[in-house]
Amino acid sequence: MNFGTSGARGLVEQFTDEVSAAFSFAFLSVMRERGEVAQVAIGMDRRPSSPAMASACSAAARAMGIKVVDYGILPTPALALQAMADGVPAIMVTGSHIPFDRNGIKFYQPDGEISKADEKAIMSVDATLPELGAIQREPESMAANQRYLARYTEFFPRQPLSGKRVGLYQHSAAGRDLNVQVLEALGAEVVALGRSEQFVPVDTEAVSDEDRALGRKWAVEHRLDALLTTDGDGDRPLLADEHGEWLRGDIVGLLCARELGIQGLAVPVSCNTAIEACGAFDTVQRTRIGSPYVLEAMAELTQRYERVAGFEANGGFMLGTAIESNGRRLAALPTRDALLPALTLMVAAAQRNGPLSSLVNGLPGRFTASDRLKDIPTETSLAYLARWEATPARLQEDLGMPASIAVTDPTDGLRATLANGDIVHLRPSGNAPELRCYVESTTAEGAERLLQNSMRALQKL
Repeated sequence: MNFGTSGARGLVEQFTDEVSAAFSFAFLSVMRERGEVAQVAIGMDRRPSSPAMASACSAAARAMGIKVVDYGILPTPALALQAMADGVPAIMVTGSHIPFDRNGIKFYQPDGEISKADEKAIMSVDATLPELGAIQREPESMAANQRYLARYTEFFPRQPLSGKRVGLYQHSAAGRDLNVQVLEALGAEVVALGRSEQFVPVDTEAVSDEDRALGRKWAVEHRLDALLTTDGDGDRPLLADEHGEWLRGDIVGLLCARELGIQGLAVPVSCNTAIEACGAFDTVQRTRIGSPYVLEAMAELTQRYERVAGFEANGGFMLGTAIESNGRRLAALPTRDALLPALTLMVAAAQRNGPLSSLVNGLPGRFTASDRLKDIPTETSLAYLARWEATPARLQEDLGMPASIAVTDPTDGLRATLANGDIVHLRPSGNAPELRCYVESTTAEGAERLLQNSMRALQKL
C-alpha cells in the first residue's frame, strides 16, 4: 500500500487494524520528530468501513500516549480547520469519491496538508508497532462542525441567500446535515434531496448521466435557484445552476477566485485554459495533478502576492492566504474545500440579483469534459502513455483525433494539444486503477463529442 494523489488508498480488506494503526503510528512518529505531539484530531466519512479504521487509528495514538479528540463524521475541511486552530495534527479516514469497497486515510500537519516529502518520510518509518490495546473510538465532539459553520456565517453576513431555494443533494456525503445548517443560516430555503444510507461514490469530475438527469429534473420540480452536492468527504463541490446544469469544477474555481480578488493562482495542468484567457489573475502557475503539488506552488506564490489560492479540476478550492472583505476576515484554509466556492458563487449571484448561470457569461469560450475507464491497471495505462509520448502520431491514429497533434505535455500523464486548439489529456488516476480522460474544446458540444469519441477508442484499445 502507498500514497495516491490524496492520502493512502487501498481496498477495504487491506486496511486491517494493524495497517490502519501502522499508518497512523508512522505519521505521528514523523510529527514527533518535529516537535511535541500531545493531541491528534480524528474524523471520518460515512463509508461502512470507516468506523473500524478510525478506531484503529485512535488505538495507535493512545498507544503512543497521545490524546485523541474524535470529531466523528464531518467534512475533511472542517476537521482540517479545527486542527489548524488547535495547532495539532489530524487524521481523516476517507476514500473521498472512490467506490465503497475502497477507503483511505488523509494526514494533516498542524498547519495543513502533508507534502509529498512528508509522505516519503511516513513510508520510511522503521519501527515496531506498539501494543494497541482496545480498538475503539473516543466520545465525539461537535466543536469542529460548529467552527466550520461559524467560518461561513461570519464571512457572509446578513443572510445573503434570503429568498433563494437551494437544492442539497445529500446522498451519503459526510457534511450533508452540516451543509443544511450552513445554507439555512445564510437565509436559503433548503430542499433536501437524494439522501441515502448506502454509500454513493459521487465523483465531481465524472458526473454520471443519472446525476445529470436528476439535476435537471430537480431544478424544474422544486423551482431551484441552485443545486449543491459534494463528494463523500466534502472537499469537492458539485454546483448546478437554476436549470440544473452542473458547472465544471474548474469553472467554479475560476469564478470563485475572481470574486475573491485572488492575485496568484495555482492550478493543475488539467484545468480549463479559460483561467489564463480571462485575464483576471496576475499569475497562474500550472502544476501536476494532486493537492500537494498545488499547495507547493501556492506556498511559492505567497512570497509575492497578498491574495493566493488554488483549486483543482474537481472544484476543491484551497485558500492560501486570509481574505479581508467589508471588515470581515476569512482565515486561510490550505486544503480542498467544497463550501467556499459554492457559497461564494451563490452569494455573488444573489447580490447581483441575477441567476447563477449569468456568472459564466463573459468567460472565454473554452469548454471541458472528462470521464474515466475503470479497472484499468496503472501499469497498462503507463505503457500506452509511454508509447504515445514517443510517437504522438500513433496517439492521433489510435484515438481517431479530428486534427493533428501540435504539441504534447508530459507534466502529468500526456496532454495533447491539437492543431485546431482542442485538447485531449490522458492520465492514470493516483487513487484507483482508472484511466482518466480530460478534453477541452471551443464549444460544449464539441467537448462532449471529443470526449465520447476518445472514450470509445480507449475502450476498444
